[in-house]
Amino acid sequence: MNKIVDLRSDTTTRPTAGMRAAMMSAPLGDDVFGDDPSVNALQEKIADMLGFEAALFMPTGTQSNLCGILSHCQRGDEYLVGHHAHTYLWEAGGAAVLGSVQPQPIAHQPDGTLALKDIEAAIKIDDPHFARSRLLTLENTLGGKRMPINYLQQATDVARTRGLATHLDGARLFNAAVAQAEAQKTKPRDEARRIAQCFDSVSVCFSKGLGAPVGSALCGSRELIYRARRLRKMAGGGMRQAGLLASAASYALDHHIDRLADDHALMRELYAQIKDIPGLAIEAPQTNILFIDLLDEARERAQALVDHLKSRGVMVIGLYRLRLVTHLDVDAEGIRQAVAAIREFFSV
Repeated sequence: MNKIVDLRSDTTTRPTAGMRAAMMSAPLGDDVFGDDPSVNALQEKIADMLGFEAALFMPTGTQSNLCGILSHCQRGDEYLVGHHAHTYLWEAGGAAVLGSVQPQPIAHQPDGTLALKDIEAAIKIDDPHFARSRLLTLENTLGGKRMPINYLQQATDVARTRGLATHLDGARLFNAAVAQAEAQKTKPRDEARRIAQCFDSVSVCFSKGLGAPVGSALCGSRELIYRARRLRKMAGGGMRQAGLLASAASYALDHHIDRLADDHALMRELYAQIKDIPGLAIEAPQTNILFIDLLDEARERAQALVDHLKSRGVMVIGLYRLRLVTHLDVDAEGIRQAVAAIREFFSV
């Protein structure tokens, strides 16, 4: 019987035995009072790792991004954002609904970047007719694509020159850092810090490729984190003995960053084995995410393909465009099972 190969998302990861042990032995307190030692240790660790003064542990990346945006912006302000970015498209319009902060979407280039000229053009002049442009938000990785470090430096320089703050949705920051380190022949932690230091604030997710069950952190100045703490409480994110969760995130930072390279390698292997199948358009992966576009007759058989994969124990997201994600619960055997299931379908 086939095992389940869950390629839907790296959010489906489960805690490893070592992580579970760390959670069970974590010293606890009341984080709303600020005295949970495990939460405090995590916040200090991630802030120091990325080069910020302070950090704040959050239940979710959506809340972390929301508190970050609202810590930079006031009612009537706007933030510039890519039209496919998570903070614009996938977070229920939180900044607009809860903060009266207007998003100004900008079209992405094919590589996922926002053209510098488009960023410049989107920044409003100081005029009563317009929302006040206050913040540029970028995402790394975006759909699995790593944003080049020189681009991040240039884009954030444009924003600062025009008086805007900058925020990074770094849900998969460490995937970007691992890929960047491989290209630069450096260390992932050094590249993570290098990326983060382009921005005034960064949201980091622990529950995707890093494998923790829950949690993100917002990093920034002490002043920004002070504002964010009030917003977190307002948004219902004040947790009590949150050290159980924080200890899992801390374990992930200690043990699961370098191993992200394994996920990237497995995705490259999957791509190599299916890229020549007729009817599929597949762009080479840069990290742990692969998109498969179904064309022509394959498109007409889209639901049958998804059903076939499920019957073979392979879980994916999408229909005419499939998204596959590798993570610590997917191994080489799982990739072989997925490849076999895909090739079996198209051999008929």
